[in-house]
Formats: sequence, C-alpha cells, structure tokens
Amino acid sequence: MRRSLGRSGIEVSALGMGCWAIGGPFWAGETPLGWGEVDDEESIRAIHIALDRGVDFFDTANVYGAGHSERVLGRALAGRRSQVVIATKFNAVFDETTRQVTGADASPQGIRKACDDSLRRLNTNYIDLYQFHDNGYPAEKAAPIRDTLETLVQSGKIRAYGWSTDFVDRAEVFAQGPKCTSIQLQLNVLDDNPAMIAFCEKHNLAAINRGPLAMGLLTGKYTSVTKISGDDVRGKKSPEWMKYFKDGKPNPEWMSMREAILEILTSEGRTVAQGALAWNWARSSQTIPIPGFRTVKQVEENAGAMEFGALTPEQVSQINVILKRA
Repeated sequence: MRRSLGRSGIEVSALGMGCWAIGGPFWAGETPLGWGEVDDEESIRAIHIALDRGVDFFDTANVYGAGHSERVLGRALAGRRSQVVIATKFNAVFDETTRQVTGADASPQGIRKACDDSLRRLNTNYIDLYQFHDNGYPAEKAAPIRDTLETLVQSGKIRAYGWSTDFVDRAEVFAQGPKCTSIQLQLNVLDDNPAMIAFCEKHNLAAINRGPLAMGLLTGKYTSVTKISGDDVRGKKSPEWMKYFKDGKPNPEWMSMREAILEILTSEGRTVAQGALAWNWARSSQTIPIPGFRTVKQVEENAGAMEFGALTPEQVSQINVILKRA
C-alpha cells in the first residue's frame, strides 16, 4: 500500500512508524512525557523489520526522549537514508542530559537552530518533512513560522513542511505556503476529526494520523485493570490533555466504545490494532496513520495491517451507526 504525501510529490508507505515511544523517558518538571524505558537495540531491530515489511515513512520529533528518538532513528537508518522518508518536528527546547523540556522557541533563529540540531542527531543532510509541533499556537502569529520553513526548503535542508494541529484556522495559515504538504492530526476509529479531514482533502494535504491506536486502547494489551508505570505519559501524573487514560488506567468511556465495535475491527482475521488502522485508511485517501512502537512484535503486527487493506464503506457505515456518528 502506497500513498502520496500531500502535494509534495513524495510517495510513502500507507503506514508510517511513530517514533515517540522509542525516545524513552523525558519530562516537564514531574510530568512524564515519554512512554517508559526502552531498549535501543530492540528499537533498531524494529525499525529494520519495518523496512523489510515495506514501511518507509518514519515520524519523530526533536523533543521525543529529549533528542534520543532522533539519535536512535539516525543509527537505525545509517546506510539506508535514500530508502526512507523522515519526518521530524520542532518547537520544544530541552536539555538532552536531564531530559527536561525547558520551553519553546518558534522564532526564525530558533527554528533554524532546531533544524540543524535535528540534522545532526538524525545523521542526515536533509529532512523530508519538517513539522511545527505546537497544536494551539495562535494562528495570527504563524505566518513568520511558515515563511521561515519556506526558506529552509529553498536552502535544501528540508523538502516540505507541515503543522501538527487539530485546528482548521491554524492549518489554513500553513496551507498558503507552496511547500506545505501535510497536517498531523488526532484521528482514530473512536475519535474522528471530520473538520480536519475535510480540510486536508480540500487542499490536497496529507493527513498524518497521530494516535491511530488511541495510545494503546485499540490494541489487545490493555484492560480495565491495567496499571501504567509512573514514567509513562499515560500514568497517574499524565498531562491534562490525556483523555484515553485516566489515573494510570484505560478510560472506561473509551474502552466501552472499543468493545462496541470490536467484532467489525477483528473481521477477516485482523487483530484489533489492524482493524483500527484499516478504518483510518478507509476514512480518507489522504490519511497516513503512524502508530507508535517499542518492539519488533508491535511493528510486525502493525505492518501486517497493510496486507488486509482498508475496511469497506459498509463497515465504516456500521461503525458510525454503532458510535452514533451517522
């Protein structure tokens, strides 16, 4: 399965790999922002398996693991750079030693510095897709950021750019830029995002889907009694925006929605995760889900979803009726 990365002319696998979790722990004060401890060698094996299974799109951010995710991805892709499309993000300022997020910088000089730092950590001389990593940044202040990204395209340091945001008014500012090609947005079968999908379709922008597995709820791993570790973003000290997990456990409201559509998601021998990804592909021709991973097993399961393809329009309609979205 292949998809176009918006209007860039870049072709990618219909599935990407989200590299947040492989960054390991990082923090904002006492608030955990990572997904717990990781094994870098397992992460690298998992990336190689993804490549072997036809996945060539990898999405990370400078802040994941306070630079660690980019470093691991750079190691894993050494000697294979020409075979992949790398997306990363900028805005956060952090200390790589303490792994603490200390602020944000969307100034032209801050963006240029962040780009150079990411190029160094990724061990590459260009970034395919460079994304602004601030969901709610004021739309009226965003034009200079867009214009700075256009200059980075002209310099050859990036090929295209986008914004990770769920707000149409923000996306509209970037869409005016010739080299804007994507919006990264929250989207999964439990949590539709119709306004942003319609926007991406209208402007021929890739709709890169973060949270396609609802941060783990749309897998078979979590139950109502699951307890998440304290260094995990889904744990008891989770950020305010965390909705899929509460008090370190799966949110019962979202879990009940999952159970209601489980039979459809697991049709034709799919796992729950594979069915969830199949819904994303059926939702729009612009979508590119980027489920996270920490293990070879997770990559194999997620990549296996491409063998089944998208859900049928009838199945999507059934889900909409069950979830009262029809």
